[in-house]
Amino acid sequence: MTSTIDSQPVSLSVFFPCWNEQASIEPLTRKAVTVLEAIGADYEVIIVDDGSTDQTGQIADRLAAENERIRVIHHPTNRGYGAALQSGFRAASKDWVFYTDGDGQFDLNELPPLLELMDRYDIVSCYRLNRQEGWLRKFNAFCWTRLVGLLFNLPLKDIDCAFKLYKRSIFDDMELLSTGALIDTEILARAKRKGCRITQVGVRHYPRIAGRATGANPKVVLRAFKELFNLRRQILHTERK
Repeated sequence: MTSTIDSQPVSLSVFFPCWNEQASIEPLTRKAVTVLEAIGADYEVIIVDDGSTDQTGQIADRLAAENERIRVIHHPTNRGYGAALQSGFRAASKDWVFYTDGDGQFDLNELPPLLELMDRYDIVSCYRLNRQEGWLRKFNAFCWTRLVGLLFNLPLKDIDCAFKLYKRSIFDDMELLSTGALIDTEILARAKRKGCRITQVGVRHYPRIAGRATGANPKVVLRAFKELFNLRRQILHTERK
């Protein structure tokens, strides 16, 4: 299978934000290379090591030394999920940019079908068909997504699903402020106000096999709510100018 846009090999940056993902980052990266090679893409793989204290950074450097299409960005300290995504988007050099988390909870074989949508849309924002988390996190995510949808007129099923594909050029003049969990909301809210075309696709979600999730940390949640309303005020203020 060869994926093309306008009869040319798809130009695609793929990146993974990582914090202490030593068990999953190598198989995830190798899987990405296999999938991208199979579709004949003009690609690069970027690993964003967000101040990991385990062997994530060393493993990423070894993978990059083995393959010139793999690059690594190191944050000297943990700067947060949003900061890791910002680094990935800034580093991306191809026409399209895809990211998923470094924990390996998605199947990269579900990436190629998304590319067929990019002649009609600027963003493919996926949603988890079978979210592999406890009922409390599912409930919180449901409430959060509904709140975000109301505040920003974003009728999406899963605002924070870490399986998204973007036209890279939308970031050229987009100022991003979020360094934490609000980053997905900020990108999508700003993109919609720029007139970007957004669609949704369901993807499978798999249990985490190693590492530790941080999204349910009360400090992370409280920070996200505080930033949410600040973001809405900032966007509304910008629109009134």
